[in-house]
Amino acid sequence: MASIELQGVTKRFGSAVMAVDGLDLTIRSGSFVCLLGPSGCGKTTTLRMIAGLDLPDEGEIRLDGRILYSTASGEYVPTEKRGMGLVFQSYALWPHMTVAGNVSFGLEMQGLDRERRRARVAEVLELLHIGELAARYPAQLSGGQQQRVALARMLAVSPDILLLDEPLSNLDAKLRLEMRAELKRLHKTIGNTIVYVTHDQLEAMTMSTEIAVMHQGRLQQFAPPMTIYREPANLTVAEFVGSPPMNIIRPSGRPGEGLFDQLAELFPAGAGAVRTIGVRPDDLAVVAATGAAASPAAGRRWIRPARVETILPTGSEWIVGLRVEGHGLFARAVEEPACVPGDEVALAAPLERFHLFDADGRRLSPSGAD
Repeated sequence: MASIELQGVTKRFGSAVMAVDGLDLTIRSGSFVCLLGPSGCGKTTTLRMIAGLDLPDEGEIRLDGRILYSTASGEYVPTEKRGMGLVFQSYALWPHMTVAGNVSFGLEMQGLDRERRRARVAEVLELLHIGELAARYPAQLSGGQQQRVALARMLAVSPDILLLDEPLSNLDAKLRLEMRAELKRLHKTIGNTIVYVTHDQLEAMTMSTEIAVMHQGRLQQFAPPMTIYREPANLTVAEFVGSPPMNIIRPSGRPGEGLFDQLAELFPAGAGAVRTIGVRPDDLAVVAATGAAASPAAGRRWIRPARVETILPTGSEWIVGLRVEGHGLFARAVEEPACVPGDEVALAAPLERFHLFDADGRRLSPSGAD
């Protein structure tokens, strides 16, 4: 196992594109870290710099305290000497080799004798539950099987760190779910440090021990998945993480009027500083199929009248679209709602589940709720 430390790492492409901007990040030994963010946020560039495929313009990268790259000292350790295994979106299997041959390839490059190679290949194929595929060729495999072979080939050489760049994006939904479970099982079994790049928040939430959310080359938040979800550090994280996304409420109309102003009054600790209020669909509940008087907090619970605009069934839950004081909000229900579009209902949420943000989008504490 190994830890990775990035200090002030910056990468530019030309004079106009800042891919990674002064990144400070410490990845603990044995952790499963997802680099999460939209396309162009710098996550793949960060992974490639850790691997040594791209060189930073500034900063330092260390592995267990040993310098892998430093612009200050000029030190550089090439990719093949970093002890890392890489799997990319493309499986890149040798089509003329069997599964066993593909998995054995890296071991041959290391100079292992035939018997030790056979034993290691059998061990890794068994670990990934594909031992029966050893004599097949890549063209005879499904997408999920090819992905397992690519992982087996990487694991065979016993890397300290596994670097995965959106390896599941070519798979269908069922196979992606199976491979997420497989990767999580592997991490628990072998305990290697894993750095995984994805734009899929479900992958990040379900597999990782910690998530590094990136946006425009900068680290927005680095924390365990449920901390990211429940306590987003800023508005960028709050809007990106969550499906359906967080409901965002901003001022509209004249000061002192409208939904935002009514909500802001319930959080006196943030008086004057709050510029945006958010609440997740999970935390909104349709509590009555009758009109409700406009009211502030009732027992630390916000309740407002709302009109149902749409009901979207997903199979396991229902997404209810509502209109409240001119704002469109979404609520998530695990049981079929007892209402139809056009109904007047009451919408409620615990005050502690609201998220407050200042003018710069930074998180404020809602602890001052009355």
